[in-house]
Amino acid sequence: MTAPDDKPGHLQKPSVDLPTPEPDSPRLQRKPYKFATLCATVENPDMKDQYGSSSVPIYQTATFKGMGGDFDYTRSGNPTRSHLEHHLAKISSAEHAFVVSSGMAALDVITRLLKPGDEVVAGDDLYGGTNRLLTYLKEHGGVIVHHVDTTDPEIVKQHIKAGKTAMVLLESPTNPLLKIADLAKISADVKERAPAAIVVVDNTMMSPYLQRPLEHGADIVYDSATKYLSGHHDLMAGVISCNSDELAKKMAHVINSVGNALSPFDSFLLLRGTKTLAVRMDRQQTSAMAVAEMLQSLGFTVHYPGLKNHPRREVHERIANGPGAVLSFTTGDKAMSERIVGATRLWGISVSFGCVNSLISMPCAMSHASIDPAVRAERGLPEDLIRLCVGIEDPADLLDDLRHALLEAGAITLEQGVDGHHYIRASVQREGRTISRAVEKLAFNEQERPKKDQLEWFVSAPGKVILFGEHAVVHGVTALAASVDLRCYGLTGSRYDNKVSVNFVDLGNFYQEWDIAELPWDAASHISPGTDHPDELDAKLLDAISTRALTASSFHDNPTGRNAALTFLYLYMSLCAAPGSSSQGGPPAFHFSARASLPVGAGLGSSASFSTCAASSILLATKRISVPPLPAPSRPPQAEGEDDPGHVHVSHAGRRAIPQSTAGEVNKWAFVAEKVLHGNPSGVDNSVAVFGGALAYTRPGFTRKSGMEPIQGFKSLRFLLSNTKVPRNTKALVAGVGVKKQNEPELVNGILDSIQAISDEARRILADPELPREQQVEGIGKLIVENHAFLRELGVSHPALEAIKSMTASFGLQTKLTGAGGGGCAVTLIPDNFSEEKLKELIADLVKNGFEAYVTSVGGSGLGVLSPYDPAHHGLASTSSETEGSEESEDEHAEPLRSSFERMPVDEFTRWAEGRGRWLFV
Repeated sequence: MTAPDDKPGHLQKPSVDLPTPEPDSPRLQRKPYKFATLCATVENPDMKDQYGSSSVPIYQTATFKGMGGDFDYTRSGNPTRSHLEHHLAKISSAEHAFVVSSGMAALDVITRLLKPGDEVVAGDDLYGGTNRLLTYLKEHGGVIVHHVDTTDPEIVKQHIKAGKTAMVLLESPTNPLLKIADLAKISADVKERAPAAIVVVDNTMMSPYLQRPLEHGADIVYDSATKYLSGHHDLMAGVISCNSDELAKKMAHVINSVGNALSPFDSFLLLRGTKTLAVRMDRQQTSAMAVAEMLQSLGFTVHYPGLKNHPRREVHERIANGPGAVLSFTTGDKAMSERIVGATRLWGISVSFGCVNSLISMPCAMSHASIDPAVRAERGLPEDLIRLCVGIEDPADLLDDLRHALLEAGAITLEQGVDGHHYIRASVQREGRTISRAVEKLAFNEQERPKKDQLEWFVSAPGKVILFGEHAVVHGVTALAASVDLRCYGLTGSRYDNKVSVNFVDLGNFYQEWDIAELPWDAASHISPGTDHPDELDAKLLDAISTRALTASSFHDNPTGRNAALTFLYLYMSLCAAPGSSSQGGPPAFHFSARASLPVGAGLGSSASFSTCAASSILLATKRISVPPLPAPSRPPQAEGEDDPGHVHVSHAGRRAIPQSTAGEVNKWAFVAEKVLHGNPSGVDNSVAVFGGALAYTRPGFTRKSGMEPIQGFKSLRFLLSNTKVPRNTKALVAGVGVKKQNEPELVNGILDSIQAISDEARRILADPELPREQQVEGIGKLIVENHAFLRELGVSHPALEAIKSMTASFGLQTKLTGAGGGGCAVTLIPDNFSEEKLKELIADLVKNGFEAYVTSVGGSGLGVLSPYDPAHHGLASTSSETEGSEESEDEHAEPLRSSFERMPVDEFTRWAEGRGRWLFV
């Protein structure tokens, strides 16, 4: 770097020693051009225009004539785009540059370098779109993402693992809190600990003018060129730059394959925009400094690297040439922030930044709204945060407009002083003292009533049946599983005594409560929002809960209840920060009750259903997830006495009420709960309990494509479930099939191949939207008979199951075992035209012979949450009728649902639960 330029009235910025366009004569010795000159000089010696045009022409063509030329098809290459990419590589200190359709398209190209199982270390303050793409890769691409505080290189270093970490994704400054990451130190640490990992930097906030991360060790840099590089918000584009020939080759292949390279016209516009990058940013960051200083002088908390008190400012100044033109500040009041944004006139309310026009926004309501509110809170993203993106208008006008907006919103006041009028931070008068609005409630202990944010949550999750592929799934055959409309239910209610408690009514009325502060928090490792639970359970925490929290003799008399309590506490202590370690108020105090309308221990996924209810309840109670409000009814309210059908959940026909992202978070923690209960679950049961419907599952490690895939278009079917009440040893049954395979491999392999063929055919039938209902039911019935015969040949049936099969066959119905076999349950397909009289007769025969019978639908909804909620009541609005007019309804500690929930007979429970109100379902 050379000495700083002397620019009166502007920020002092070092000149940039970057490659200079080659002179006409190689004998002339020239000094390196300054950055502004490089920006304005678009010169590519290898691509001289035949007419000597001053502006690069637009080659607005899709194809090129002839063979063997440099260009043949614009998707693969275009002269206008090539000029642009050469120019961007030059100003980015890069050997290679690529331009694509948007900044997110650039990140998409980069993340295609990842493969399932790779780990990504990313920041905890990321642009909302980046967070959204990483979440998608976690849920659908098998990529493991760790969100960490990148302002501390040591924290990043701890997460870098050789052979596992494939990518470190950084922003500096971050968007929107302007946090600073030491790009040079982190890049060096990555190369030392995991040489194969690549360091990727989103440089959009700075642009190549102010920061070139490739010079500090980054492997790949990308920019949303929609922002500063273009500067006018009249195009969308993304830029990728790197120095590695290998990485460039891979990314060029992806861009050519998917066809997201920038169009010729947008390439022309972007090339034009880059010419004024330096002059625009000089004006913008000078004005941004003036805005930041004004806001700070008024007492607001301002995030801007140009301010002397900005955290890690010295790091930023070491790796960047200026503070940029984006800043953010908080007011202490979300409503006030909304008033400020709405009161501006010159500042345009919009997402994005980098335009010549100044913009204002509230990230939590706009650019970062896709991040779950609980995750935003955990990452320290204030809901009242206002982001300012400073343009090139006259700074005096910008400051005046912002002051007027602050004044109109009540954030500042104008007072007369000895030397004239002054703007000061607004305050309120109380008992002669001036107290900031942001701290008034704390100062006078005016807390909100708990009922406004500590609501009851009523959740439910279905059980499951394995329709085809039992036992064979262990050996790589595809199993088909579907939800059943027998469900587990969970209810939370706030406590106000710093205790957490559980009551498992259907497990012998198992009740226990714990003082939150006395739980073994010293053994717990808090899993922060956005971070996945490790693959292995925390043995230290499990042991601490078992030996220090579950020591009462009652636990030993009820091992099933004890395991359920262990699971609940493990989730609770993993999801909550230890008391005193968080500014969010510590672990919530609440009661959790669970009920079940499905038989426990009968092979119908009762443990997964419970796991889903426990996980969703704790996630809701800790505000780690949220559910949307239920849409208004499509028809007028019912007249008095008219039945409200509520929310029908037999089949959603592809529609979803609870977002898939929320369901995915619940599913991950339900799987953790299943691990606590069973050790090494497949993940099928909890996935069915959360997502409902039907899915196909193939165990990893075999030649067939592994994993779980939903069966789209699955039509709900009616089944009769018959519980033999015969206990069985699942592990022994599975081991028995394994021994049989070793002793008779040809026989067993032939059976497995036949079962695979059955699963494939059943899947085709269930997913065929054009197949008539009668043919579908008939085909599934025949496959049921065939599948059961093979399972019997494997030796996993039981006399009780065969007796049920014989009884249902006398009624012309098809039956097979489900789950582990050896007892448990049998499933019988009930055709649509089967008479209710005959069904009652069959059930009577089954009960007479000592079995339990349940009529249910298969393939219905997954996780359910009762909604809507009314903040005017303590708890669920739909339950207010239980206490209306009573003294208890005014008691803020009343629990209107709990008494009914825990005393309701099992045979009446489902009807009662569905009658509480309208449910949201996955």
